[in-house]
Amino acid sequence: MTTIVQRTLEIRTNGRGFVDITREVARVVAGAGVDVGLCAVFLQHTSASLILQENADPAVLRDLERWMSRLAPEGREYEHDDEGPDDMPGHLRSAITRSSEVIPISGGRLGLGTWQALYVWEHRSSPHVRRVVVTVTGTTAGG
Repeated sequence: MTTIVQRTLEIRTNGRGFVDITREVARVVAGAGVDVGLCAVFLQHTSASLILQENADPAVLRDLERWMSRLAPEGREYEHDDEGPDDMPGHLRSAITRSSEVIPISGGRLGLGTWQALYVWEHRSSPHVRRVVVTVTGTTAGG
């Protein structure tokens, strides 16, 4: 039998940077009771993104943030600046990253690699509440 479960998570950010949401998404998967399937994760925003990245060395995340700051810096004269100087850079950063990820489910758990975690990458300088839709589809052990 195929099971489909969908939950929306509210993720609070502290401003620019990363929030590890792996545990929250894993809880949705565990609650769905799916043994084998897929977990689709979608971020409902245009100035933040999702990223699968290393979770062992925090220098990786710091290096990513510095690299992104060089690609889409604040302080340029962007036409779109309705919400401040970080508004358009946030959209640029989101445009070159991802708003969704699909992760396999195996044995009832997210099929992430040993050093992988799922993060919301906040591209704005001020804190926000971000909505993440998690959809779990798959079969149960008996199905």
